[in-house]
Amino acid sequence: MEVKATAKYVGISPQKLDLLANTVRGKKVTDALGMLALMPSPSARVLAKVIKSAASNAENNYQMVLSDLKVVRLVVNQGSTLKRIRAQARGRVSPILRHTSHITAIVDTEE
Repeated sequence: MEVKATAKYVGISPQKLDLLANTVRGKKVTDALGMLALMPSPSARVLAKVIKSAASNAENNYQMVLSDLKVVRLVVNQGSTLKRIRAQARGRVSPILRHTSHITAIVDTEE
């Protein structure tokens, strides 16, 4: 049975998160969390938090064993963009776009 966890409106762009998500997809949960713990990036901490939440949901709600869980899917979608402006020379403005992300982690037992 697939169990999922979601983090919405994470303040990191989806492009940066997807780079680390590609390294973790398809691995066992314990291996994925170990890999993410050694990465110095802030996006690694966010991905680890979501994967850990999905594993906890599987353990507590469906009595699955943590050592048997595998990261089946790790989806990083684009969230809303915060639009700000910055003053420039001669009365002009330039946009500042702050991208957000939605992360969905789906874990399942290894077969």
